[in-house]
Amino acid sequence: MELRHLRYFVAVAEEGSLTVAAQKRLHTAQPSLSRQIHDLELELGVQLLIRGPRGIELTPSGRVFLDHARVALLQVEAASEAARRAAQLTKSSLSIGFLTGYEMDWLPAVMGILRGKLPSTEITIHSEDSPDLAAGLVRGKIDLAFLRPEKNAPGLQFKLLRHDPVIVLMPYDHPLTAKSAIRPQELAGQTYIGVSPIRASVLRTVIEDFFKRHGLTIKPAHQAENLAMASSLIASTGGISLLPLYAQNLMPKSIVSRPIQGKPPMVDLVIGYSEANTSPLLRFLLSKVDEIKFQVASRDGR
Repeated sequence: MELRHLRYFVAVAEEGSLTVAAQKRLHTAQPSLSRQIHDLELELGVQLLIRGPRGIELTPSGRVFLDHARVALLQVEAASEAARRAAQLTKSSLSIGFLTGYEMDWLPAVMGILRGKLPSTEITIHSEDSPDLAAGLVRGKIDLAFLRPEKNAPGLQFKLLRHDPVIVLMPYDHPLTAKSAIRPQELAGQTYIGVSPIRASVLRTVIEDFFKRHGLTIKPAHQAENLAMASSLIASTGGISLLPLYAQNLMPKSIVSRPIQGKPPMVDLVIGYSEANTSPLLRFLLSKVDEIKFQVASRDGR
């Protein structure tokens, strides 16, 4: 078994199509890709993929193998990144990631803490979805990230920053804007815009658990991959979406928010880092987490 077998298998599993994986991800011919997958299955002695009504689907063995294949590829990339960093000893560097939209809250506090070290440090900022930030931490491309407590992220540690309430976002002329707060039962029957199970899996689980607790059966009519898409779908469909509180600051004036009455769903914001990362700057920032939280809470009035 070679690394290319793992890369090819992961690409096919994620795309759900041999053709798409071959053309868009791997830039190889489909017959060659099919042979590589067949060779991998022969090596393992189990079938990993089957053709289903919706394209290529994973067998039970394939689902288990996918998780391990992803971890193996991440670890190889992390080793490569560590080797490259070890060769760059002339100047210290720190790579910080933010769940898109949280930079406004947390970046000023972080830079204030680092101000005395900036002249001799190269700071790189990333703004990405939470799963991408977690993958960056595992690979060693990001030292510290403000993200959700992602699962399937081997070797990561998380420190809780705060619990963010989930609110209802809707067009300015939506009937529910007449309410000062939205009762959970009032969400039923609305055109609901959900969040991606891949790009926002933690938030989606929190919202689905909230619906279950209140006996609500609400299925997304549309699915937003990011905040910009959520904003567009809310405006164009007249529907509602449930998003963390910070999202209201990133929406146009035509979209308004209301809190959820009673006990709203809460989603955690954490600082994540790799326990294998020995960067002195990372450890310095981790020692200042309480100070960073205090600065942000003081500014927000929380």
